[in-house]
Amino acid sequence: MNEEVKIVAETEEFADETLVCKECGNEFVFTAGEQRFYKEKGFLNKPKSCKACRDAKKNAGRAPREYFTTVCAKCGGEAKVIFQPSEDRPVYCSACFEEMKNSQN
Repeated sequence: MNEEVKIVAETEEFADETLVCKECGNEFVFTAGEQRFYKEKGFLNKPKSCKACRDAKKNAGRAPREYFTTVCAKCGGEAKVIFQPSEDRPVYCSACFEEMKNSQN
């Protein structure tokens, strides 16, 4: 990133600004932090859509994820996963998976 742009973005004062979404017509806040981010990245235009409309547009081509529920191999609790579990491999809930991952480091 250009060092000059970064210095300007750090010293410039930003204030929250209310904008109107071109998609749904609802008002949304373009926060000072978001404005600083846009300035640092060199974006010249303000967002035209609210976060909900941007997310909906981004996910429009994707099929909704299918979740499978199974039993955690470690604690016996419920484990929701995005793949079809098979009997030959253990499946862990999020908490047990994180615990195991952290203990390996």
